[in-house]
Amino acid sequence: MTISINVPVNLYAVRAIYLFEMARAGRTLMQSILSPVISTSLYFVVFGAAIGSRITEIEGVSYGAFIVPGLIMLMLLTQSIANASFAIYFPKFVGTIYEVLSAPVSYVEIVLGYVGAAATKSVMLGLIVLATAGLFVPLKISHPVWMLAFLVLTAVAFCLFGFIIGIWADGFEKLQVIPLLIITPLTFLGGTFYSLNVLPPFWRTVTLFNPLVYLISGFRWSFYGVGDVSVELSLAATLGFLALCLAMVWWIFKTGYRLKT
Repeated sequence: MTISINVPVNLYAVRAIYLFEMARAGRTLMQSILSPVISTSLYFVVFGAAIGSRITEIEGVSYGAFIVPGLIMLMLLTQSIANASFAIYFPKFVGTIYEVLSAPVSYVEIVLGYVGAAATKSVMLGLIVLATAGLFVPLKISHPVWMLAFLVLTAVAFCLFGFIIGIWADGFEKLQVIPLLIITPLTFLGGTFYSLNVLPPFWRTVTLFNPLVYLISGFRWSFYGVGDVSVELSLAATLGFLALCLAMVWWIFKTGYRLKT
């Protein structure tokens, strides 16, 4: 199956898909917004109270404030995947995806609509959780522009990843396999609640093979100016993953993988 790219982009098509997905989020406000915010706040209260009473500071930052970037990233990764994967899987499940594919809409416009809406919801959630965290601990954002850049780039990259999962999945249970069994454990082991500097040299080296370390480290650096790896390496890893996801989406639409049947 070959889908041509229309230039310029059909903004009406993008807007229609985008507004439809945003309206769906409004109809499921409890699941889309409140539930992630409450669960992330519980993480913050439990870990901040249980561990923060024993660890006062990490690299000059109070423990409660130190874990905020990691918790935002944990929520951002899981929600980005969930939002984008369900958005494209459900039309496949009910058969309405064929109406989209047969319409005079290019794959670029389809991806812009679905991924744009999912990324918007993820960024909104990230900012809401950030504001909520400010109620518990005093926050300092040393590099606000970089903070927003990492937030948006990560949201877009993992929404693209979720979009790929939604096309790959042939059942609702497969939508949860990668987020629950791979992404969440890697996030917990990627320095969400601790600095890699507290690990023994061997385990610190092993942990550096975890790709999510670089995302969390770059995001934390934008807050406090400290990170487990250099900010340049974090940015390169984020952009590299984004490029990989874009290449996979291009291949999916070029070959019609899981879209023909």
